[in-house]
Amino acid sequence: MSLFKKLVSEPDTEWEFIDGSYVKAHQHSAGARGSDSQAIGKSRAGNTTKIHLAVDGDGLPIEFTVTGGEVNYGTAASEFIEPLPPAKAVVADKGYDSERIREQIKNKGATAVIPRRSNSVIGNADMDGSLYRHRHLVKNAIARLKHFRGLATRYDKFKRNYQSGVAMACGFLWLPM
Repeated sequence: MSLFKKLVSEPDTEWEFIDGSYVKAHQHSAGARGSDSQAIGKSRAGNTTKIHLAVDGDGLPIEFTVTGGEVNYGTAASEFIEPLPPAKAVVADKGYDSERIREQIKNKGATAVIPRRSNSVIGNADMDGSLYRHRHLVKNAIARLKHFRGLATRYDKFKRNYQSGVAMACGFLWLPM
C-alpha cells in the first residue's frame, strides 16, 4: 500500500471519480483460520469481494479500499471518501446517492455530481451532466485492474494479501508507458 502511495505523484484532482466493482472469490479463498479480516461476503453470486476505487481526472487510481461483496456502496463511502485529496468535484453513480455522502463531499469543499434515484422528489436539475459523462474513466480503470488474473478472481484468503495485489496493480497503472 505504501509503494502505491509513493507512485501516486501529482494526481489531477480537479475531478475525482469513484465507483466499485464486484470480484468473484474462488471457493477455496474463504475459510482462513485466525481473526484477520477476509473481506469476503455472501451474495446471490456466492462468495464475492468488492473493490471501491477512486481515480483522478486522468483515470489513474488515487485511492481504493476492499470490502466484502455484501457491503453497500453507501456504507463503505464514508471512510473511503475521507482520505481523498481536495477536489472541485466528486463524481459517482446512483449507488452513492445519499444526503450523508453529499454532505461529506460538500464539507471537503467539492461539488457532488451524483444523480438522484428515480424515486427522489428533488430530481437531477442541479447535476452537471457533461461532467458525469466522464465517469467512464473509473470504469476503464476497473477494467484495466481486472486484466490481472489474481484481481479478476480472488484467490487470496486474507484481505491484506488481496489488498496488496490491488495496490501493486494500481501502482502499475501509474508507471509511464
